[in-house]
Order: sequence, then structure tokens, then C-alpha cells
Amino acid sequence: MQGRLPGARMMAALVVVTGTLLVPQAASAAIGSVFGGDVSCNVQGDGVRFCGSSSPRSTTQTFDGVPIDVNVAFPPESAGMADGNYPLIMIFHGYGGGKLGLNTMQPFLDRGYATFSMTDRGFRESCGSAASQAADPVGCERGYVRLIDNRYEVRDAQEFAAKLADEGLVDPQRIGATGGSYGGGMSMALAALKNRMVLEDGSLVPWMSAGGKQMKLAAAAANIPWTDLAYSLTPNGSTLDYVADAPYEGRIGVMKQSLTNGLYLSGLAAPGFYASEGSDPSADITGWRNRLLAGEPYDSSVQGVLDEITTNHSSYYIDNSTKPTPLLISNGFTDDLFPADEAIRFYNRTRTDHPKADIAMFFGDFGHPRAQNKSDVTDLLEIRQKAWLDHYLTGAGEEPRQGVEAMTQTCPADAPSGGPLTAKSWAGMAKGEIRVSRGSERTIAPDSSSGGTFDPVAGGGACATTDGADIPGSATYRLDPAPEGGYTLIGAPTVIADFTLPGDTSQVAARLLDVGPDGEETLVARGLWRPASGGPTKQVFQLHPNGWLFAAGHVPKLELLGNDADPGGGALSSYGRASNDQQPVTVSKLKLRLPVLERPGALDALVKAPGPKVVPDGYELARDFAELPDPGAKVKGKLKVVGSKLKARVKCPRRFAACNDGTIEVRARRGSKGSAGSKRAGKRFKVAKGEFEAKGGKRTTVKMKLTRRARAYFKTHRELKVLAKVRTAERRGVWERKRKAVARR
Repeated sequence: MQGRLPGARMMAALVVVTGTLLVPQAASAAIGSVFGGDVSCNVQGDGVRFCGSSSPRSTTQTFDGVPIDVNVAFPPESAGMADGNYPLIMIFHGYGGGKLGLNTMQPFLDRGYATFSMTDRGFRESCGSAASQAADPVGCERGYVRLIDNRYEVRDAQEFAAKLADEGLVDPQRIGATGGSYGGGMSMALAALKNRMVLEDGSLVPWMSAGGKQMKLAAAAANIPWTDLAYSLTPNGSTLDYVADAPYEGRIGVMKQSLTNGLYLSGLAAPGFYASEGSDPSADITGWRNRLLAGEPYDSSVQGVLDEITTNHSSYYIDNSTKPTPLLISNGFTDDLFPADEAIRFYNRTRTDHPKADIAMFFGDFGHPRAQNKSDVTDLLEIRQKAWLDHYLTGAGEEPRQGVEAMTQTCPADAPSGGPLTAKSWAGMAKGEIRVSRGSERTIAPDSSSGGTFDPVAGGGACATTDGADIPGSATYRLDPAPEGGYTLIGAPTVIADFTLPGDTSQVAARLLDVGPDGEETLVARGLWRPASGGPTKQVFQLHPNGWLFAAGHVPKLELLGNDADPGGGALSSYGRASNDQQPVTVSKLKLRLPVLERPGALDALVKAPGPKVVPDGYELARDFAELPDPGAKVKGKLKVVGSKLKARVKCPRRFAACNDGTIEVRARRGSKGSAGSKRAGKRFKVAKGEFEAKGGKRTTVKMKLTRRARAYFKTHRELKVLAKVRTAERRGVWERKRKAVARR
């Protein structure tokens, strides 16, 4: 949904790729037109056949008669080879943009692809401009913007690809999709549908051409997309990055005011054609925006808006019984419009329901504002997109990396990004956890506001700084300064606390900041949340993920506010809309968890093993998180009794840097017989206890003094069934399964 947001630097409409699958050129060209002769083709100087026009337009009617402005191009004709049946790349533009031309298509054409691009209905020469409406007034009556509706814009793309297949020009089974922002949302929908199509009545049918050809999307590279448009524009905190399924549930969220207003205005200026307010409930962009701006209390009509957007305009809600096409999703850590959650939500569910799916994610400092779009990130992403599309469409190259790859945010703007960091899954990205607990009760004042420094539209970008003094009325929690070497946040900061919330119109705006030794602070992560009212109730929510190094001496600061808005600003300077009738919110027993790259035991045991996830009622852990190994030191093999000592072999996990301040406690398992005549026979009793230290991946022998009762037992017995609990500074222990303690005779 990328548009020209006033006062903000936007990234290029689409990341293009380069390659070397060159096609021999020939002087002649057999392809004279496409779409039944609607769009004529011309041979370029390099032999490329380009079908389309930049001025005034080159339109063809889609399935419901709306004229759509299109461009198509084919590689130069190859001597001795049949012309046609090319693999096809469909390239989609950002919000308010238009069809892509030869400059964007050329890298794909150089590698032997046919290319297609269209101006989505309602923008520019697809019924957005006055001239295009005058050229076909009947066709444009319903040609307004529909926000990537599965039944309209998505179907438009599928219908045009099918026509090219029926004309013998493209391979119906080798079709790829790519695009940025609005085009990323389109690519996501096409990937989720794969070989299916949604009709106007919402029914799902096979994607077939009019000539009876079975169509399929073979690969997609979706850049800075949304997967849940309602959540991305009005988040409520119901998304957690470790659950299997994260639909929009609970209270209606908080409007991202500056971004939503900026998009609305940029779409109109494109030019764009919005349906008149109230005329079409499925595309009432003006009415939806105005209702959100009016604010709380939200009634059933607003829920109806969210239901429409989730059902028909969000790839996450497309029936997922079919495994999606091979899919590379790239979202920006510093993108306040479509943050990393948009990829993770879709990824976790896909990995849970279709564990063999080909799916990968790429993160970094790129995308919509506040992003910096550093070249080292976008260049690497370009390479990954190229490899992904080439492999799954043409079989070129090795199978691309699955799982996750990330570049961390760095400041100042000219500093190189950190990374790349890689993991086989999102669950495996963070190795350890920094934790802090604050039991005292604090109150978030209704008028505590953030100001405009970090606003994505009117603010100073991802590296903006401001005075790190605490905001009056906020609930603020400071961690200790990072030790020498620092630590790297990689993932979503998690807040667990008891909240008391009167009324049902309030919100909590959360920000994680880096306060430097000079007292200046930089925004690291943020989130908008609607807690459940009443209480006190234990609740959990997350800020958007990021990758960020807290350098030595820098202080992580969590700030909970009544809103993330600029009290003195306008429509384009407040990230989150301030709620009507905001009430004081009481917070107690707060726990903050920061997922970090460092392994448990690092930094003198400051880094802990990741704690058990708080899974709210109705949710389940994502498969990758559920299958993580138990993160703790273990007793290995039998325990041996030698004289008055009990020896145990303990292993510190390889994924730990070290096991610090370790203890092992051994008790007789319930039901074991004590020494003869003991009144405590059949009761669990302490056998031994000892201490240890170990490096990650190493084993150590712990020698423990037997208790008097245990010594008495082993005078008459050789074997005892026991339970052992191993604890370290990085992890609270649990009683392990039964083991045997055997005395040497």
C-alpha cells in the first residue's frame, strides 16, 4: 500500500532483480498484440516485444467490463525456438501507483521471462483519472479502488494471466508474482490462492482459463505486504509471534492515524477513484476512514467493516486448506505500516498446518516510514528474490534458503546494517532472553502522550532521537545498562502484567527505547494495544519485532502511555489515534522479556533461557515453538553411589554459552521403600544436593554428599529409583523422569 506520504521518504515501488539466463536475440517478432488484439506490441531496439503504452493508456476490459491499463512484454524471439509458452512474472505496483514499464521489466526479460503489469482498478488510467473515465464511462462506473479485493483486483490479475495462457504466450503452470506494499498484498493473495480463484459472490473455484487450461502460481516474492489489513491499520494486540493462528480477535484496535490518513490522501492524489461514501459497503474507503477517525465507542457497524476487510482484502483469511505456493515474504523491522508481524503471522500458521511448505522470511531496515531503506539490505533482498523466483519458475540454481534471514537496524543512517542473521525457523531466531520483573503498581495517566518525534510520517525517521527523560504520567521501566559487548534484540519484546482497566474505550501504547549515555533516546520497537477491561487481570501483548544492538552502557527503557500521538499535531503527525474517554490504566507485576541473539549463560548469566510462552485461552503454540527442545542442563545416564558420595554426569546444552551457578538436587521417587523399619517408608526423601558450572556443550561430573537417610538406605540396598532437578542461573529446573542411583559394591 505504498503511496506518496507527505513529508516522508518512500522506498521504490518494487525491488527488481538481475540475472544471467540470457535469451538469444532475433530480428523478427511474431507477437503483434495481446488480449485479443486490444493491446498492440512493438519491437524494441534490443528485440524485446513490448505491448502497452505509457501515454495515454493501453487498456483491456477485465471480467466485469472495467477497463484496466496494462503492459506486457516478451523476450526477443529466439532463432530455432518456438515463440511463446514463456514463464510469466506478474509485477504489481504500490498504493496510488501505476503499471510498471520496461525499466522494471527488463531484468526479468533478460532472463527469459514474459512480464505483465497492470494499474489496479481505480488508480490513474484504470478509471482513476478524469480522462480514463471519460474514455469509458460505462466501464468505469464500478471501476473504483477496492483495496486488493480477492474478488476484484486479485481476480483481474488471474484473468489476464489466463488470457495470455489461452493465447499460447505464457505457461499456465509457471507464473510468478512480485510487488511492493499494495503489490505485496496482491502477491500474498495470489500465493495463498495458488490454483484457485474467488468469484464475486465469494465462492472459491479452481483457477481455469476460458480455454480450459489449469492455472497455477508457481512462486511469489511478496515485499512489504500486509496479510491482515484490518490489523495492520488498527492493531489491538491480539497477534503474538509464537502462536499457531493469530486472527483479529477481541476489542477493535487503535487506528494508525498518520499513516492511514497519508495513504487515503495519496490515493486520491494519484489520481484515484474512491466509491462515494456509503454507496458500496465492500469498498467504502471514505466511510471506513471517517468512522475510525470519529473514534470510540465502536459499535457493530465498525465490526462489520473489520469483517469485510479481513474476509475479502487480507490473504491471511483465504482458505488455507491448500498449501500456499513457494513464498518469500519480506517485511521491514522499522516499517510502522506493515511491520514484521504481517509476515510472521502467515509464516507460523503455514509452518504449523503445512510443515513441508516452501516458505521463507526476510527482515531488515526497509519498507514504509520510519524505514531507512539501506542499500546493503535492499541489495541482499534483491538477490534473495531473484534466486527464489528463478528456482521455482525455471529450476535455476540451488534450492533457496528456507526459514528466516534478518539484517539488524543500525544508527546513524550511514552505518552498515548488522547481520545477516539466519535461522531455520522464526522460533530458532532468538537464542536467549533478557528478563526483568517489576512488582510495584503503576498508573498510566490518560493524557500521557508520546509527541511527534517518532511519528512515521512527520517524524525524523528510524534514527531520530529525543530527550530520554521519562514522560509525565507514563509507566516507565528501565533495565540496567547493557554490559560490555552489549546484546542484540532479535524478535518481539513481550509484556506480561496485571492490568486494571475501567471502561471499554481505553488503550495502552507501548514503546521500547534505547537511552544512550548522553541521555538521548532512540525508538527500537512500538505497539498499540487494547487490554481487556476490568481486572486486575494477567494479560500478555507484544511490541513489533526488531533487530537492534543495545550497546554497552545503553539502557533499554519500556514506556507505557495513554497514546502514541502528538497532542499538538495534526492528521499526519500522530502515529496512533488518541482514544475518546481514555481512562487511567493500572499496571502491576510486570514482566518484560526481550528475545536476544546471545545464548543463555552469556554476559555472566544475564542472558536466560527463553521462558515458557504465555498462551492465552483459545490459542496454541506454533509448531516450531512447540517442537523446540527443553532448554536446560540435563542429567545423563545413571547416578553412581561411591561410598558416601553420589556422582552425577550433567551436560550443559550446546545452545547455551554456559551453565552458571548450577545446582542438582536428587530425591527418591515417591513410592520407594526407605530403610527397614522407617516410619517414612514410601515417602519422597532427599538423597543429595550439589553445585556445578559448565561451558555450553560440555559435561561435568557433580559429586554430592549423600544425606544420612540415603547412606542408611544404601547400606542395605544397591539400587534406588530417583528424580533429579537441575537448575542454573539461566533456567528454573524441573523434576526429570525417573532415574536409577546405583551403589558400587
